[in-house]
Amino acid sequence: MSDPSETGQSPPNFDQEFQARLRDLFLWRRDVRRFRRDPVPAATVSDLLSLAVLAPSVGYSQPWRFVVVEDAARRAAVRKNFAHCNAEALNQQHGDRAELYARLKLDGLEDAPVQLAVFCDEGTQAGHGLGRRTMPETLRYSVVTAVHTLWLAARARGIGVGWVSILDPQALSQTLDVPDDWSLVAYLCVGWPEEEHLDPELARSGWEVRQASADTVCWR
Repeated sequence: MSDPSETGQSPPNFDQEFQARLRDLFLWRRDVRRFRRDPVPAATVSDLLSLAVLAPSVGYSQPWRFVVVEDAARRAAVRKNFAHCNAEALNQQHGDRAELYARLKLDGLEDAPVQLAVFCDEGTQAGHGLGRRTMPETLRYSVVTAVHTLWLAARARGIGVGWVSILDPQALSQTLDVPDDWSLVAYLCVGWPEEEHLDPELARSGWEVRQASADTVCWR
């Protein structure tokens, strides 16, 4: 699709029907942990990545860097990394909460056909530092917007995404042999969901409940 700013096209009309469907997309965006092993076409992955980079970024720095992890040995190292960190996390839980944690499925590393490591290029010169002097963390926030853009684009195609955060970032960077000034933001499992649920898995399992939006907004 052409960029309207480049073609002089008028902006589209996002009518009420579209707005309702967009809300459905937000509601059905799930953190998927259970995947079918059916492959996702390479062209589809490329299309998702091309949409992800349309995300906003501070100073137009575009600091996102995507690493498609296909090598079996590297994937095995990621699984080992997760297992170690997950065991440590379990040791921090106690009583009933520990028993519940042990039952949670917190990754899709065994089955997800596509795995993406998403990094922030902390040394990028793009954007010439605009907007980052007082809040340098906005560089990483920009990468998060790309992750979320990819997530919604995938969900719109019936593809699931799972964010695996129980990892040692330094060890993962070494496993994937990325530049020293790239910092890990997300490790994503991508593929066709094995099951569909409107409610988040962590809510369904009893780990946490959704907060009311009124409880997260204040006025000054």
